Amino acid sequence: MTASTLTPRAAAPEPARTVPARRRGRKPKQLGRTISASTLLWIMALAYGFPLLWFVLSSFKPAGDLFSFPLTLLPKSWTVQGYVDAWSSFNFYQFFANTFLVAIVTTVLTVIASCCTGYALAKYDNRWLKVLFIGILATTMLPTEVMLAPTFLVVRDLGMYNSLAGIIVPSILTATGVLMFRAFFLTVPDDLVEAARIDGARELAIFFRIMVPISRPIMLTLAIFSFQWRWNDYIWPLLVLNDPTKFTLQIGIQSIVGAQNINWSVLLGASVISIIPLVLLYLVFQKYVMNANINAGLKD
Repeated sequence: MTASTLTPRAAAPEPARTVPARRRGRKPKQLGRTISASTLLWIMALAYGFPLLWFVLSSFKPAGDLFSFPLTLLPKSWTVQGYVDAWSSFNFYQFFANTFLVAIVTTVLTVIASCCTGYALAKYDNRWLKVLFIGILATTMLPTEVMLAPTFLVVRDLGMYNSLAGIIVPSILTATGVLMFRAFFLTVPDDLVEAARIDGARELAIFFRIMVPISRPIMLTLAIFSFQWRWNDYIWPLLVLNDPTKFTLQIGIQSIVGAQNINWSVLLGASVISIIPLVLLYLVFQKYVMNANINAGLKD
């Protein structure tokens, strides 16, 4: 044997793996889509947030600086006199208390009534319940203005005119709340209800111990919506209330607008005060709604 035959043969290099062109071009495309979506969201946030920022900062400006030229975003001299005048000079605390009472009571009753009605419509087979569901569904097809006159006549005949009860009672049962709970309870397996009945649970126990706890995300969502609706309601309280001591917040803010002139500093301060409870409500309950597992306890 010669030396050349004893020399070990060098290992042949493995062929380089080529990345398909489709896979190489996928990452830049995804990155470009993400950047485009983020840019669009930032543009929308600025479009909605800038007027709100201007509105809040303008409430800290003196009345004489609101229409000064050139317009400035930040106040030249900060003042809270508009807030003080709004709270003390126009019985604003009374408007605030009336609105808070109406919103809290209506929200609690709306959640209870919607939960009970939605469960009955979803889990009981009765032709009268179907008729009730069609009637509730039909109310969503009519403009609110169409139902104002007959609702007002009923409230007047029941003796609830010029009272907070006249605002609360017609607003308890909402089609939106009933449809939300009905749609949720339809997703709950009937086997869960039948198993509870076999174990000897009564209908009220099934509702309060099983259905109510698992519907907590829907309850919180409807509570936020209902509180917001009642807090911002203007047309119906304007029709029902006649006593200034019973005015709600939105009617109170409208009363600040005079026939000849408008105190813009007070009006802006009152408007900012009116949105504070809604912001606090969102900050407190938003995490519960977003983090809640709607399908908890419904796995087979």
